[in-house]
Amino acid sequence: MNADAPIRDDEGAAKKMAGVFGTFRKSIRQAAEKSPRLPGQRGSKVSESGSEHSKAPPSPSVTSPLRSVAALFQAKDEDGEKGGAMMRSKTDPNMATLLKKGASIRRSLRFVSRKDKKQEASLAVQEGSSKEEEEVAEEAAWEEVEETYMLPELPHTPLSVMQINKLIEMEVLEEAHLNLLALRLEFRQEWQRSGQDSPMELAKKEKDLSILYSDLRRKIASIVRTSVSLPSRNKGLLVHVARIVQEEDKRAQEPGGLQGSWMEAWREAVGEGVRDKVESVHLEQSHLNASWLAVHLGLLGKAVVEDLETVKRDIRWSYPRSFKVFSTYVERYHAAIKQHLNKLLQQSTHLKDLYALLDWIVHRYHSERIMGSPALQPDMTEEKENLQLDEDFLLQLREKFCITVKEDMRAFMIRLIELENEEMWTARKRPDREEDFLNSHFHMDIWTKVKGTVVNARRIDAQLECKVITSCLQELRDFPMRFYAAFQLHCSPLRPQSLWSEYNITYINGFTALLQHMEDYQHQCADLVEAMKEEVRCLHSKLLQGLAEQFKVEVKPYLGRMMTRKWLTNDEDFNQLYDRTELLSQQCDAMMPPHSQDLASELHHYVMKEYVGQLMKNKYSCKNRKHEKAAGKMRAQCSKLRELFQDMRSSKDWLYPVGDHLSDIIGEKNKADIKNRLQPLLEQYPDFSSRHLTAVLAFRGLPRAREHQRILLSLGRLRKTRTFKDSDHSRVDFFGGMEVTVRTDCLSRLSFFCFTAVFPGN
Repeated sequence: MNADAPIRDDEGAAKKMAGVFGTFRKSIRQAAEKSPRLPGQRGSKVSESGSEHSKAPPSPSVTSPLRSVAALFQAKDEDGEKGGAMMRSKTDPNMATLLKKGASIRRSLRFVSRKDKKQEASLAVQEGSSKEEEEVAEEAAWEEVEETYMLPELPHTPLSVMQINKLIEMEVLEEAHLNLLALRLEFRQEWQRSGQDSPMELAKKEKDLSILYSDLRRKIASIVRTSVSLPSRNKGLLVHVARIVQEEDKRAQEPGGLQGSWMEAWREAVGEGVRDKVESVHLEQSHLNASWLAVHLGLLGKAVVEDLETVKRDIRWSYPRSFKVFSTYVERYHAAIKQHLNKLLQQSTHLKDLYALLDWIVHRYHSERIMGSPALQPDMTEEKENLQLDEDFLLQLREKFCITVKEDMRAFMIRLIELENEEMWTARKRPDREEDFLNSHFHMDIWTKVKGTVVNARRIDAQLECKVITSCLQELRDFPMRFYAAFQLHCSPLRPQSLWSEYNITYINGFTALLQHMEDYQHQCADLVEAMKEEVRCLHSKLLQGLAEQFKVEVKPYLGRMMTRKWLTNDEDFNQLYDRTELLSQQCDAMMPPHSQDLASELHHYVMKEYVGQLMKNKYSCKNRKHEKAAGKMRAQCSKLRELFQDMRSSKDWLYPVGDHLSDIIGEKNKADIKNRLQPLLEQYPDFSSRHLTAVLAFRGLPRAREHQRILLSLGRLRKTRTFKDSDHSRVDFFGGMEVTVRTDCLSRLSFFCFTAVFPGN
């Protein structure tokens, strides 16, 4: 095979292709030469209705659109290009020249009313003015577009389908549209002539029109979508876009066009461009940036303002007023933002993100930062500023916010307990002191968390604030018992160390302070605050009970050895009792009132009842005048205990005299005078009975003889004749539950039986 054959074949194909395009360019030149719009050409023009009109004198600064197109193809022939495409792509180096000539064509259609400004701008460009002067002149020329206009006369012979399609691709819209109208006019005339018949040629032409119109609508939609992003490039094109939309809506009922409103298609294109812009705003992933949503909303607001400023400053001047360009863009931004917010709501799972979304919707969107920007005034009316969201959307957003508040509070408090275990309980760290009180900072952490959440909700509105308070209190209501369960689990092994007592006191103080904080919401959520108070009271009761039980366990052995022979001669057990009580007093000093007073009062009652109760157990009898020594010792010890409990601010001051009264009975030298000591004792302690008196007399060493019976009879008469006061009823529990051990010898049983027979109430 000859190696030169492929080369010859390629050359033949190239020549053949060059011939095809040469024929195509020749047809363009012929159409241009035949066009009645060329200077010096005589003949009539085909108008919209097909009638003949005289030719209007051309403006000296106006260049015929068809001649411009023909000149483009002719220049290509003169350059000797063979076998290329009909026109160069937008990346061709000659495209700049082509676009300039296209701009000249657009200016030639006289779509603006201020002719002086247009001519001044054209002259400024023709005289070689600088780039800045050209921009100023261009802006002045497109300052306003009249509502009505005069459609240029249609070409006598329209360009071919391929040529019109190429013009559409190159955005020479005005020329393409005029040829489309001419082609449509031919179709209508043929359709009217054909009547009911529909020849193949007519159907083909109708299909070509449909394809070209679809391409034109898509191209217009593409220009409109990007018009805000490329305002300087599309500024002139938009004038022709507006005229095409107006013209096609006028011809909506004529055959050969597209179904549907062109104005509505323009609005949809505006909406698509706005949606594209909204979706293109940078949105980071949440795991890469904790403030992803706040940053995105800030950028989104900035993009909205910048676009609307461009529409107000540049874009709207390319349209007639009937398009309501600024209002349309605002409405479409509202719609796009609404759709975008639904997407953001699904992605938002953290409280701070939901708050950022709420704050942006409620406060920022219509503020001066976005829709209320001074740069958009006075075109932005109050009705246009507000974002009319669906009620279901806002309800869903608020509900999700409140649910997230509860979840966030629950997780926060669980973590708080974990931190307390890690930093305090496991490390065996002693609590800090603040203003002489043992203190833990957990209550401030909770208060800060709740307060911050509520304040943020208040910035949205009062309704959300109330719901957030409810959500917080619902979670806090269960927190005290959860905390106590964890405390018992981790700190029980510390018992009975003093550190365990310090922890109890610390958390009594902490929950007291927390409850004081929560009382600020009493007027808004009274039921929940009361429920939380009940839970905290229950916690306080358990912690105080733990302290009281621990103290009772520690002092019980020492109290059990009171009123014995050893007690009379040795102070060791009482000193231990005193030391433990003094330690308790110091611990109560670190506890906030009123709990310190409550604990002191309870333990004061316990110590005195157990101390006096040892007299009733008949463990020792003071013989040989030892009762005086015993009375003195009892008086001194009760005095020391009284001073301690006074320092602890015990509320049970009625317990102070009991030691003195009993010491008076025990230490009385003359047995007959004992009955004179009974009335003061009985006045203050009305539950003191003959059984208790029998035990006291036994401790004193008074035998059960005649004098013993007289004393008991005297007590019986006093009890029988005494009238109780209301204040006495609070003290009947001191001697009433006290265990009494009675001697079991026969004489004692007989005498006691006789006494109870005479005085059955004793």
